[in-house]
Amino acid sequence: MFSPDTIIKEYRVTEKATELISNQNKYTFEVYPSSNRRQVAAAVERLFGVKVAQVNIMNKSGKTRRSRTVRGQTGTTAAMKKAIVTLEKGESIELA
Repeated sequence: MFSPDTIIKEYRVTEKATELISNQNKYTFEVYPSSNRRQVAAAVERLFGVKVAQVNIMNKSGKTRRSRTVRGQTGTTAAMKKAIVTLEKGESIELA
């Protein structure tokens, strides 16, 4: 079993994520690639002391990019796993 600190890598701060917080009480996190919904829910509950209603997980594959210095060489950006966590009514997370 992983510790909550290793399951949740970082909080995603985007325009869409802040809109989800204000309108639907949903928080977006980048999570460890082999974690599942139950582990993410338990980690959020333990780290922030809130009740989780639902967890949605998305796998984002890396994009292919061309090299600017070497002609014909391609590479990929990093892949990541993203979790959108919905909290119970009345619950919120204070993010610094």
